[in-house]
Amino acid sequence: MSKIRCAVMGAGWWACEAHLPALKNHPRAELAAVQKRSLDAARKVAADFGVQQACTTVDEVLAIEDLDAVIISSTPNMHFEQARAALERGLHVLIEKPMTFTAAEAAQLVDLASSRSLGFLISCPWHYTPHGVAARELIKAGALGQLKMISVLMTNFTHGLYRGLPWDQVFGDSAAFENAAPPYQEPGQTSYSNAAIAGGGQIYCQVSHAAAYLAFLTGQQPAEVFARFDRADTNVDVYDTLNIKLDDGTLVALASTGATMLTDRNYEVRVYGTEGMLFMELWKGVMTLHDSRGQVTSYDDLAEEEIYPMYAPANNLVDVALGDAVNGSPAELGLFAMQVIEAACRSDDTNANVRVAEL
Repeated sequence: MSKIRCAVMGAGWWACEAHLPALKNHPRAELAAVQKRSLDAARKVAADFGVQQACTTVDEVLAIEDLDAVIISSTPNMHFEQARAALERGLHVLIEKPMTFTAAEAAQLVDLASSRSLGFLISCPWHYTPHGVAARELIKAGALGQLKMISVLMTNFTHGLYRGLPWDQVFGDSAAFENAAPPYQEPGQTSYSNAAIAGGGQIYCQVSHAAAYLAFLTGQQPAEVFARFDRADTNVDVYDTLNIKLDDGTLVALASTGATMLTDRNYEVRVYGTEGMLFMELWKGVMTLHDSRGQVTSYDDLAEEEIYPMYAPANNLVDVALGDAVNGSPAELGLFAMQVIEAACRSDDTNANVRVAEL
């Protein structure tokens, strides 16, 4: 049985929580290498996860013979150069969100992957849930009629990351799965709080998810963005509101913060069309369809492990590289998100509506 030889660049917090366990347990994946800047740290990760080689540079990883795929899980400031090098080497790539710092960089990577017929995925687990897939099919089939408006409220417990707090202070007493047990490796305290490393705060860290999900559900492109940010007590944005117009005229109101109360977080999506409304609460695994005849269809609530399938992106990378599956989260969705993010940042800077075509 052939196996896909995979490497992970930037084997930090999230790679060790999601990507390395997924690859280790995939029957047709072979963990060829991990990369970290510290050789001792890279060797420890390699030993603990059964990885063949520990590397400290991208060049070391790309020099490995018979390598098939790579996961880019480094800090965002490293994404573009590392992904470009991997794609030029002819490797299938899964890139973490935010995809890049700019839309132009994201577009360059998408074009490069396309020109070489390579699998190129953006790491968004929401795209793999049963509700997400069903919602996209309902919209595509016209169950809602013509789309008119989408409302999104996305909150998460990320404020402490933007403040550069140590891990034990980020989630407090929250019962979130990230806080269920100490992580194998804590994120760097500047990985989210320094815009030179992270790109920004909530807009890059979390709106990257929500914007990509808009593209996933609708298949449309962003046309215009008007945004406002509040940085609260940090150096990056914490409270974000965006008004987005898609290229088919659909209006989107997106509100997101990393400073929600630690008792609850929300990811509410309401999609309004001329023939119906679709409601989803992604953090709670709930979905209902309300049609114009007054009928309400409730979908089975997702099981806990289905709500945020964090192993799905890495598993899909392997299956795409094998030719056994379609790309469930193509990088074009990440490009959409980067267009929204860059336009939102420019809008907040200039106090003006921004046309995406003018970026």
